[in-house]
Amino acid sequence: MRGRLGRECVYVPSCRFGLYAALRHWCPPGGRVLMSPVNDDVIFFVVLAAGLRPVQAPLKPSDASIDIDAVPEDVWGSLSAVLTTNLYGNPDPAPGLRARCDALGIPLFEDAAHAIGSEVGGRPVGSWGDASVFSLSKHVGAKAGGILALADPGLREALEKACDDLLLPRRTTAELAYAVRPYAEAAVRGLRLRRAAWATMRMLGLMEREEIRMPLRPEELGRAVASAPDLDAHDSWVRVDMHDYRLRAGRLRLGRVGRRFDRLDDVLADCRAGTELLLSTRWGQLAVGRERPPAQPLFRVPLLVADRDAAVRALARRGIVVGYLYDPPLDDYAGAAFTDPSPSPEGARWFARHALPVDPLRAASVVAALEESGVRPAEAPEGLVPTGD
Repeated sequence: MRGRLGRECVYVPSCRFGLYAALRHWCPPGGRVLMSPVNDDVIFFVVLAAGLRPVQAPLKPSDASIDIDAVPEDVWGSLSAVLTTNLYGNPDPAPGLRARCDALGIPLFEDAAHAIGSEVGGRPVGSWGDASVFSLSKHVGAKAGGILALADPGLREALEKACDDLLLPRRTTAELAYAVRPYAEAAVRGLRLRRAAWATMRMLGLMEREEIRMPLRPEELGRAVASAPDLDAHDSWVRVDMHDYRLRAGRLRLGRVGRRFDRLDDVLADCRAGTELLLSTRWGQLAVGRERPPAQPLFRVPLLVADRDAAVRALARRGIVVGYLYDPPLDDYAGAAFTDPSPSPEGARWFARHALPVDPLRAASVVAALEESGVRPAEAPEGLVPTGD
């Protein structure tokens, strides 16, 4: 990662853990962080755990990137930091956000969990912020691990120590569960035991949500927020779908991470090819406009469909599971008690309702299933300017 980014990097057990460490290092408790409302709720709870107030940004409906010009000036002036999402690998406008943060004297953080191979402004995503965090569970496919990358190499030792102080001791049972997980998943897939697969994932703490968003539990959350910054108080929200997010890594885990990382460039090439195919379809045209830029190696390609739930069912009939849905947006999900709502929420709501994030590695099967089922593309909302124009 140091070679890819030209930055000092610290290995962390998860992207969410690295983000918490970065927020705690740079932001004073009570600070306000501009972020995307179309994002994993875990990241929202990480911001709260760091003792910070999430401020939801207006988004462009075509790709859910932050709409810099739609953020009011008084909001800019109130911020302590900005956090990008780079949703599904589509870059946020990092050069413009970097310029804004420099003018305000505040840090820029890049959440690059979905964007390990994406570029913006001629540079890799993750090379614009004061700190950036990557997941090794996504493109790398290691099901564990993350990277915290730093613009200032002089901070590496301090951040390493801060992370070390937050880590929990490695557990033999957790290492063994991690070791056998790929074989168990392969077995249930080979036997087409979908219910058994979901039950196994839930038993291991790897899949806990019954709905798209986890239960907010506002009374409990209010008590946790009152004690922030405090990762322990927020643990029941932050750990969802990844109970070992702050465990020290053992040799089995690190060995698999290394082997998977060795194949990353091949995976990125395949993702780029699948993204090209999906964006060339009628469901991908709205997102890119008439003049398509070169495809990024997206982690998921957000096709824009008229009826997302019907499209999800159509894919399920072909054995294709759709995940990484973020609906409703975080301000509608959490309410004003826990976040400042977006001043222009329509773009985020439209995208969250119509985005169908599909795996580019299954592009041909996805296209066949959607064509067979007659899934219609979404109609552009009034005033939408395609990103390619």
